[in-house]
Amino acid sequence: MNRRSMILIALLVFAMVVAPAAYRPAKAQGQTLTIWADLNRAPILEAVAPEFTDEYGVEVVIQQLAFGDIRDQFIIAGPAGEGPDIFIGAHDWIGELVASGLLSPIDLGANAESFLPAAIDAFTYEGELYGMPYSAESVGFFRNPELVPDAPETWDDVRAISEELVGAGTAPYGYVIQENDPFHLFPLMTAFGGYVFGFEEGVGYDPQDVGIDSEGAIAALEWLDGMVEDGLTPDGLDYDSMHALFESGEAAMMVSGPWAVERIKASGVPFEISEIPAGPAGPARPFLSVQGFMVSAFSQDPQLAQIFLNEFVATDDVMLALYEGEPRPPAWMPILEEIEDPLLAAFGESAVNGIPMPAIPEMSAVWTAWGNAMQLVIQQQLEPADALADAAEQIRAAIAGEETEGSS
Repeated sequence: MNRRSMILIALLVFAMVVAPAAYRPAKAQGQTLTIWADLNRAPILEAVAPEFTDEYGVEVVIQQLAFGDIRDQFIIAGPAGEGPDIFIGAHDWIGELVASGLLSPIDLGANAESFLPAAIDAFTYEGELYGMPYSAESVGFFRNPELVPDAPETWDDVRAISEELVGAGTAPYGYVIQENDPFHLFPLMTAFGGYVFGFEEGVGYDPQDVGIDSEGAIAALEWLDGMVEDGLTPDGLDYDSMHALFESGEAAMMVSGPWAVERIKASGVPFEISEIPAGPAGPARPFLSVQGFMVSAFSQDPQLAQIFLNEFVATDDVMLALYEGEPRPPAWMPILEEIEDPLLAAFGESAVNGIPMPAIPEMSAVWTAWGNAMQLVIQQQLEPADALADAAEQIRAAIAGEETEGSS
């Protein structure tokens, strides 16, 4: 082989490697890019679409659907060739959608560094990224500043404050939580070193590593068990009765999310939000709920969809517009760092420590057993170690059963 032939081959190999990253669609060839978005996001994308069309000659069609309808309609329309190229959704959809072959992986390139790392992890499934996040929401620590002037730094502080309030007759209870509520229990559990599934950043969750009965999970539930046993936290609470205690000033502290803010404002009770207290294992890590953009595996041109997202959506202006259209803590770090609303800023700070709620199919085996264990402990019917051991056994058996069925 002569030198000229070797150079031509080298150039051809280089072009094959570089071409996907340098991909540009041909202009004015009748292509369309269809996007499904909800009421709050559709107008923002409609404002961006003409710029994309001007540059690439590709028409962008925005179709508005109710957020709660997008997943179910996509599952039907996508394989039939009638679905979108891009759609908005929640990160906990991806386990089902990827397993069904409905999503195309996404490469964010250099933009990945501008997103909250936990939000990127939320859209990562088995080591592949399947979404571009725009919001990352978690719970925060609510307190009545008339009863608790300074935010407690640790769960030991929460216990001490509760003892002081109840002992002095200032309030009937210190910290409150509904009795079958593992979602809001989770940050307490992580502060003590507990976990649900083993997790590796950039890879995702390992369903074979169940941590419901881990030492840290037991220690967290023992802390809560002691609060109930000593009359500092009541049993028998559901969501509304928990709120009623806080909103009447009968309870001083609780964990909740942005959805609770308007209700508490309407009650007139003073409140402030701070990071969730740390524990013996370090900072609390609440579940993170992330919303973002996904690309259909049935898109005629997935690379075109990625160009739209990377060049026209992953910008300060568009991410700010998405935040202003429906205020949720942004997953785009440059905007998250500029939030001036103290309440949303507090949730944003909490989200920085967050861990994505598992999107793997095996999570469906967790919630009921985990919640029942929590309830049995709060009702003083089982010791924490026994309750969580039973729950973990149920979860492992259910996962093994699913795997056996799926492998036959």
